Amino acid sequence: MSNPRNDQKNGLTYKDAGVDIDAGDALVSAIGPLAASTNRPGVMEGLGGFGALFDLKAAGFEDPILVSGTDGVGTKLKVAIETGLHETVGIDLVAMCANDIVVQGAAPLFFLDYFATGKLDPEHGKAVVSGIAEGCRQAGCALIGGETAEMPGMYADGDYDLAGFCVGAMERGAAVTGDTVATGDVVIGLASSGVHSNGFSLVRKVIEVAGLSWDAPAPFADGLSIGAAFLEPTRMYVRPVLQALATGHVKAMSHITGGGLTENLPRTLPDDLGAVLDVASWTPPACFGWLAKTGGIEPADMLRTFNSGIGYCVIAEKNHAAELMDVLSNAGEQVAVIGRIEAAPASDGDAPRVRYENLSASWPA
Repeated sequence: MSNPRNDQKNGLTYKDAGVDIDAGDALVSAIGPLAASTNRPGVMEGLGGFGALFDLKAAGFEDPILVSGTDGVGTKLKVAIETGLHETVGIDLVAMCANDIVVQGAAPLFFLDYFATGKLDPEHGKAVVSGIAEGCRQAGCALIGGETAEMPGMYADGDYDLAGFCVGAMERGAAVTGDTVATGDVVIGLASSGVHSNGFSLVRKVIEVAGLSWDAPAPFADGLSIGAAFLEPTRMYVRPVLQALATGHVKAMSHITGGGLTENLPRTLPDDLGAVLDVASWTPPACFGWLAKTGGIEPADMLRTFNSGIGYCVIAEKNHAAELMDVLSNAGEQVAVIGRIEAAPASDGDAPRVRYENLSASWPA
């Protein structure tokens, strides 16, 4: 009598457990040309090794200091998943990391990504990674490695997560520390492209409370659905900011992410200084007025949750502001002097270090 177990031609495989190695190989093959399109001086090896090599000397540095940053896209991914529009969240991923490290004065050199999902769809994965490659091209950094993880049981069908890691460099002594910022300096604001990649838990709540779907026409963006409008990718500030840094007049900078202007601007200031911002000095994208009105969100909460139309700030002496604004404008940025630096208010440490003028003008109905 035969043993039923021995009659089976095959036992369980990794694919039976939900992990498709062939799908992973297909995605790696698709990623190769995308990564190659981001190559820059200093890249030593292509994809496929256990580690990625980068030559700082070949990149033009003599005495470099490395600067690194890591971030994700947050719950904006839920919008991409629910709309099926995956092509731009990779740009968000790179921008959230690269915009952070240029704040310190570093030029981004290379990027690694982490893409995790429950069941890998190579076409879906390629769309995501194509956005990452586009973000790297915008930032001038190379996509030199990453990890694709298929983890059945960890993610619901169609769900995925993204994280990234960016490394940049600057010459020793070139760090932008903010320690020379003084009262009377001005704050130059660089316009955002929209919500960027922060505050999406509140965005999603507003959509839910309003009873709208992502495919409904956007009341604030002609010709776009609400989902497509809010998926506008994070603006990449790297190249314009590096040009501004070359003038030698930048004292400090801030990438306006989670916490908005209220929380992020003080991170770049000496402890005894604060900022006064004139909300009437810039015009936010229409999505912010719609969010504020539809969600009944107070101006102070808008400014502490979202970038509110200002995605990046540069601080400089007043007499250098015009030159810096010319450089940034010529590089494609919309800029305005949005405020000034003053002594921080005397308090027990709980007073906000960013004050606002013309707050009622923030988001007209």
